[in-house]
Amino acid sequence: MNPVPAQAGVPDQPTSFYWSGEAIRSRSVSPVLLSGLLEVPAPPPRLLADWNQEVAVQLGLEPGDVETLPLARARMRWPDYRHCVQAVADWTRGLGLQEVLASSEVALMACRGTRYHHDAAHYGGAAFCNLFLSEDCGLDLHFASTGLRIPLQRGTVVVFDTGQPHAVIARHRSGFDAADFAAEMDVTQVFLTWELPIEAPPVVQALGIVFDIAAQTALQLQDEQLWLDGAPVQLVPESGRWCQVD
Repeated sequence: MNPVPAQAGVPDQPTSFYWSGEAIRSRSVSPVLLSGLLEVPAPPPRLLADWNQEVAVQLGLEPGDVETLPLARARMRWPDYRHCVQAVADWTRGLGLQEVLASSEVALMACRGTRYHHDAAHYGGAAFCNLFLSEDCGLDLHFASTGLRIPLQRGTVVVFDTGQPHAVIARHRSGFDAADFAAEMDVTQVFLTWELPIEAPPVVQALGIVFDIAAQTALQLQDEQLWLDGAPVQLVPESGRWCQVD
């Protein structure tokens, strides 16, 4: 896949207020999505069995849940881990992100779908780079504000703004339905995720971020949040529609 610039037809984008050092700063939320499909080796059966055990026994994932898996332990049973990381590093470098990935924090995650959410309330100072490691089980990564859907399969890689509403939903659905992720269904997705610093110049250029767009409001805030049309907003978890904060 080539990078997808999700610009045309995008509705008004929210403003992210995030911690920059010791102060809250404002910035635009980018509608740009960068996606690709990389050739990465399948995780070994022993590691897949370990993940399945962890998901079933330790995490107890419910529909819509996203939890962390132990990366350090996984790397001991994952000889191709470095090849996966190198593939993503080469891809991001080709997009002009230079060496940002190498200096970014990485985590291993698992989900049974996800309800519509944004991550700017905790990661407003970052963009996400995700590499999906599971086989295609009929799920899409859906961005509610742009309508873009990315089929999830082993090697799917994406970079996006943490303020963009998104969910992992069944391919035949237009929204999140917990029934699509029942316990007996094999729909768990495992992925690596990197936090790319939003103020890094290559990330700014790739996503088209504009800073200090609501500087006076930022001075009055004490925590990270998203605003739209001059007020804080949240998401309807099943549809991804914006609504006013209660």
